[in-house]
Amino acid sequence: MKNFKNIIWIVALIVFIVLIGVIGYGYYKNATMEVKRPIATMEVENFGTVKMELYPEYAPETVANFITLANRGFYDGLTFHRIVKDFMIQGGDKNGDGTGLATTKDLKDDGDDTEYTIKGEFIANGVDNKLQFEEGVVAMARSDYTSYSSSLTEESYNSGSSQFFIMTAKNTSLNGQYTSFGKVIEGMDIVHQIEQVEVKAADNAEETGNTEESTPVNPPKITTIRVETNGVEYGLPETLTPFDYTSWMYQQYGIDPSTLTTSE
Repeated sequence: MKNFKNIIWIVALIVFIVLIGVIGYGYYKNATMEVKRPIATMEVENFGTVKMELYPEYAPETVANFITLANRGFYDGLTFHRIVKDFMIQGGDKNGDGTGLATTKDLKDDGDDTEYTIKGEFIANGVDNKLQFEEGVVAMARSDYTSYSSSLTEESYNSGSSQFFIMTAKNTSLNGQYTSFGKVIEGMDIVHQIEQVEVKAADNAEETGNTEESTPVNPPKITTIRVETNGVEYGLPETLTPFDYTSWMYQQYGIDPSTLTTSE
């Protein structure tokens, strides 16, 4: 009987040691396993291939948004509609003029035509994003409504949707003010070639007062953008309701938009 008890204790001890080893190995594996960041491959017609590493640790909502739109084909056929030499190239607007937003149906099969924005993930908006605006950094474009009223800071910060830009030179004035979420790792020469295309002022420059010569005469076309996630599921971003600038302006003048009629 004594020998039998000893055998049970020995077996129990062995099981305990094996269990500790399995748990310890699991912790070690998780601690040492390197999760590869997602890689976006962008093909630009007549220019070439650009590869961008994305940083979900800095801007998880933005990366989830970009991956989803890209892999659902949203960017296919869109253009770089704004190019400023020694600054950046900007694209991803389905309207092709900087006014467009993505809709929930661009994000998911059961979505609709409702436009959306996402939270700006940068220091000024309460997010500790330390990715600096160096050459090659990829960031989300957004609106700046503070030129109309200083009270519209939050609306400005959270106005990004689908448009992105790639830095062609360092610009520290953007640090902490815009969502940086990736960086070019291959094809920076292609980005600089795009930067050199002929530009002009927008056709409605006189009407809007924006005389910046940044509208490409022949806008470079994005053939495709696809993102390799290396088996990681980043999910969908949390969407926000876009700021309605027109309604806000009516309110400033005490006008109820519902009372307005249009002539036929």
